[in-house]
Amino acid sequence: MNIYEITFSPTGGTQKAADLLTQSLNGSRIAVDLTDTGTDFSTFSLSSADVAVIAVPSYAGRVPAPAIQRLGAMQGNGAQAILVCVYGNRAYEDTLVELEDAAQQAGFQVVAAVAAIAEHSIAHRYAAGRPDEADARQLQSFAHKIQDKLDAGNRSQPQIPGNRPYKKPGSVSMVPKASKGCSGCGLCAVKCPVQSIDPSDPKRTDKDLCISCMRCVAICPQSARKVNSVLLAGAEAALKKVCSQRKEGELYL
Repeated sequence: MNIYEITFSPTGGTQKAADLLTQSLNGSRIAVDLTDTGTDFSTFSLSSADVAVIAVPSYAGRVPAPAIQRLGAMQGNGAQAILVCVYGNRAYEDTLVELEDAAQQAGFQVVAAVAAIAEHSIAHRYAAGRPDEADARQLQSFAHKIQDKLDAGNRSQPQIPGNRPYKKPGSVSMVPKASKGCSGCGLCAVKCPVQSIDPSDPKRTDKDLCISCMRCVAICPQSARKVNSVLLAGAEAALKKVCSQRKEGELYL
């Protein structure tokens, strides 16, 4: 059995959670990176014998639009899908139900869903260092329960929380900019999941394309891309009440 690990993980937190889950499942792993703008996702055609772990971050309670679009180009052909949404300790709201709808439209059969926590991609003080050892143990436990369901041939669909219609997507206000330390290496432009950074001039970002995923900030070798400090302080203050208390992962079978 092949396990397709299909992830949209600009800063690595979603990938870590997906890896912890997938590594405890039985099967040969095939990685699919939904942030790769050079991949033709329509070439991926699964079978009903395959399993897909589809993992995305929650951006303001929704799935990032590029992840929906790229997943939709794939052909699930009845492959069993385990959905994973990863959020920064605030809330995931309609992320899982939106991902469920997208997976089903692409031909996947949803059999399990997981909500996991990782360090907030913008306000790093919240859920710092997560997924941690306790999260790893929980995700491994979730994987064993999911594996039992797969082994039993149980293809029942879980009841996943969320609303239809989904909540309105949040506006993008945190657009990282290059500081004086930018060397112009262009790594951020190459790795941007939505090609919002000009390859010929990496100091230029198309704010209409940017999804505030923070990949450019995370990978800059000069630590020269940053968000506005005033906006960041405001976001951290707004999140303090809802993000300070530790939240735990959830499993839906």
